[in-house]
Amino acid sequence: MEFLSSLGLFAAKGILIVVAVGLVVGMISRAFRRGSHARGAVKLTNLNDAWRQTALSMNGELLPSREAKLAFKAARAKAKADDKREDKRPRVFVVAYEGNTRAAQTSALREELTAIFDVSRPGDEVLVRLHSPGGFVHAYGFAASQLERVKARGLRLTVVVDQTAASGGYMMAVVADEIIAAPFAIIGSIGVVAALPNFHRFLRKHDVDFEQHTAGKYKRTLTVFGENSEAGRQHFKEELEVTHALFKSFVSRHRPKLDLEQVATGQHWYGSQAVELGLIDRLQTSDDYLLERRSTAELWSVEYVARRRPLDRAVSILAGSVVKGTEAGVAGGISQAAEALHIPVHR
Repeated sequence: MEFLSSLGLFAAKGILIVVAVGLVVGMISRAFRRGSHARGAVKLTNLNDAWRQTALSMNGELLPSREAKLAFKAARAKAKADDKREDKRPRVFVVAYEGNTRAAQTSALREELTAIFDVSRPGDEVLVRLHSPGGFVHAYGFAASQLERVKARGLRLTVVVDQTAASGGYMMAVVADEIIAAPFAIIGSIGVVAALPNFHRFLRKHDVDFEQHTAGKYKRTLTVFGENSEAGRQHFKEELEVTHALFKSFVSRHRPKLDLEQVATGQHWYGSQAVELGLIDRLQTSDDYLLERRSTAELWSVEYVARRRPLDRAVSILAGSVVKGTEAGVAGGISQAAEALHIPVHR
């Protein structure tokens, strides 16, 4: 009994500490956030210079001293020549989009594109290295609208898919003037899916009542806890069909030559198949595309880096301390309990 009491006491202390600290930190965080908004910054990296420096470093290690010096002089002369004609060379602004279900990176994409628009010139290009399995319709519709801003300003838009551009990801890709993909990249999935569990029978079995009140015939067609009707299911399916029709219309507007009856089935294809179906324009990785373009253009990586507020950093540190402290407390409790039972404990 003494062992169980000690273990229970330590567990209760740990829980109380976590809850108390969480409440205090949450209150402080909300108070500060009402009056502050931390903006991030756009980070620019000249990829031509970065690759040139890498090559020089490798030559310095791999070549004899005399050859390395000659290579350095040649690279410096080329860099000066490039600088003289920099104003005449087009620029390729490279952004990376790593999509999740909520298309959360769209916020960063907005900042990156706005920054590009402020400095872009006629003849410049935006290259999006896109990787996304898709997600919420409204979220990816908004992400695709961001890419439409590029074309509205007369800039060339290229999308390269190294791994996946499916469903909402493909909705973004079709906006491009050219879609390039790796041979085994997953492309397509022009379809709509929705699913939800229903616990009505479980609740009824355990004599639990659930009430839901709505105003409007179709305010809630399907529910998780209530009893679903055939009429509600039918309307829900109709909504999916409407969404699918809008998706197909969007794809057709940007790629009018596509045979939608063939490709808008919700099915996906690999890059080598997608190019034959017209879903993409050609096969190539983003790395090789950039290596080709660097001889004729200035390549700039554009990345929006969110700035964390001091309070956010403090919260992270405090949360880490709480976790460590709780772990130490639990470890201490286990150690004491083990000692009471004469069990050896290794730390």
